[in-house]
Amino acid sequence: MREETNTENTQQALERLARKSSELNTETSIVASPGARATIWAIKVKSNSSYNVYNVRAVEIGQPGSLPTEIGSEMQATNLAESFLQTGQLTAGTYVVMCRVGKKNVFYAPV
Repeated sequence: MREETNTENTQQALERLARKSSELNTETSIVASPGARATIWAIKVKSNSSYNVYNVRAVEIGQPGSLPTEIGSEMQATNLAESFLQTGQLTAGTYVVMCRVGKKNVFYAPV
Protein backbone atom coordinates (compact mmCIF):
# COMPACT_ATOMS: atom_id res chain seq x y z
CA MET A 1 0.00 0.00 0.00
CA ARG A 2 2.79 2.36 0.94
CA GLU A 3 4.54 1.72 -2.39
CA GLU A 4 1.31 2.50 -4.34
CA THR A 5 0.87 5.78 -2.45
CA ASN A 6 4.48 6.71 -3.14
CA THR A 7 4.04 5.97 -6.87
CA GLU A 8 0.85 8.10 -6.98
CA ASN A 9 2.60 10.98 -5.21
CA THR A 10 5.52 10.76 -7.62
CA GLN A 11 3.16 10.74 -10.59
CA GLN A 12 1.25 13.75 -9.23
CA ALA A 13 4.51 15.61 -8.58
CA LEU A 14 5.65 14.97 -12.16
CA GLU A 15 2.32 16.21 -13.52
CA ARG A 16 2.59 19.38 -11.41
CA LEU A 17 6.13 20.01 -12.67
CA ALA A 18 5.01 19.50 -16.26
CA ARG A 19 2.16 22.01 -15.80
CA LYS A 20 4.47 24.57 -14.16
CA SER A 21 7.05 24.12 -16.88
CA SER A 22 4.51 24.74 -19.63
CA GLU A 23 3.16 27.80 -17.81
CA LEU A 24 6.63 29.28 -17.44
CA ASN A 25 7.72 28.57 -21.01
CA THR A 26 5.30 30.74 -22.93
CA GLU A 27 6.15 31.50 -26.54
CA THR A 28 5.94 35.00 -27.93
CA SER A 29 5.81 35.81 -31.63
CA ILE A 30 6.56 39.28 -32.95
CA VAL A 31 6.17 40.56 -36.48
CA ALA A 32 8.36 43.56 -37.17
CA SER A 33 8.36 45.93 -40.11
CA PRO A 34 11.37 48.02 -41.12
CA GLY A 35 10.03 51.51 -40.53
CA ALA A 36 6.61 52.93 -39.88
CA ARG A 37 5.63 53.52 -43.51
CA ALA A 38 3.17 51.43 -45.44
CA THR A 39 4.68 49.08 -48.02
CA ILE A 40 1.46 48.85 -50.04
CA TRP A 41 -0.45 51.86 -51.36
CA ALA A 42 -3.51 52.61 -53.42
CA ILE A 43 -2.32 54.65 -56.39
CA LYS A 44 -3.64 56.46 -59.45
CA VAL A 45 -1.82 56.10 -62.77
CA LYS A 46 -0.99 59.58 -64.08
CA SER A 47 0.91 58.84 -67.32
CA ASN A 48 3.25 56.45 -69.07
CA SER A 49 6.93 57.23 -68.50
CA SER A 50 8.54 54.61 -70.74
CA TYR A 51 7.92 50.97 -71.65
CA ASN A 52 5.91 49.49 -68.72
CA VAL A 53 6.99 52.20 -66.24
CA TYR A 54 4.33 54.71 -65.22
CA ASN A 55 4.17 57.98 -63.32
CA VAL A 56 1.81 57.37 -60.40
CA ARG A 57 0.57 59.14 -57.29
CA ALA A 58 -0.62 57.69 -53.98
CA VAL A 59 -4.27 58.21 -53.09
CA GLU A 60 -6.23 58.16 -49.86
CA ILE A 61 -9.53 56.34 -50.04
CA GLY A 62 -12.35 58.29 -48.39
CA GLN A 63 -16.00 57.66 -47.63
CA PRO A 64 -18.10 55.58 -50.04
CA GLY A 65 -19.37 57.74 -52.89
CA SER A 66 -16.38 60.13 -52.78
CA LEU A 67 -13.36 60.24 -55.08
CA PRO A 68 -9.96 59.23 -53.70
CA THR A 69 -7.70 62.16 -52.74
CA GLU A 70 -4.23 62.33 -54.27
CA ILE A 71 -1.48 62.65 -51.66
CA GLY A 72 2.30 63.04 -51.80
CA SER A 73 4.32 63.57 -54.93
CA GLU A 74 4.49 61.61 -58.17
CA MET A 75 6.72 58.56 -58.32
CA GLN A 76 7.40 55.84 -60.83
CA ALA A 77 6.14 52.28 -60.75
CA THR A 78 6.44 49.29 -63.06
CA ASN A 79 3.38 47.39 -64.32
CA LEU A 80 4.29 43.70 -64.13
CA ALA A 81 1.33 42.72 -66.32
CA GLU A 82 2.84 44.36 -69.42
CA SER A 83 5.88 43.55 -71.54
CA PHE A 84 9.18 45.01 -70.42
CA LEU A 85 10.12 45.51 -74.09
CA GLN A 86 7.10 47.46 -75.43
CA THR A 87 5.41 50.74 -74.62
CA GLY A 88 2.73 50.34 -71.94
CA GLN A 89 -0.95 50.70 -72.83
CA LEU A 90 -2.52 51.32 -69.40
CA THR A 91 -4.97 54.21 -69.33
CA ALA A 92 -4.21 57.26 -67.18
CA GLY A 93 -6.65 57.56 -64.28
CA THR A 94 -6.61 53.83 -63.47
CA TYR A 95 -6.53 53.01 -59.74
CA VAL A 96 -4.38 50.07 -58.63
CA VAL A 97 -2.52 48.73 -55.59
CA MET A 98 1.26 49.28 -55.61
CA CYS A 99 3.89 47.41 -53.58
CA ARG A 100 7.48 48.23 -52.79
CA VAL A 101 9.89 45.45 -53.82
CA GLY A 102 13.49 46.27 -52.94
CA LYS A 103 14.08 49.72 -54.39
CA LYS A 104 11.30 49.52 -57.01
CA ASN A 105 7.57 50.22 -56.92
CA VAL A 106 5.53 47.58 -58.76
CA PHE A 107 1.88 46.88 -59.50
CA TYR A 108 -0.09 44.41 -61.61
CA ALA A 109 -2.83 45.81 -63.84
CA PRO A 110 -3.80 43.87 -66.99
CA VAL A 111 -4.63 46.07 -69.98
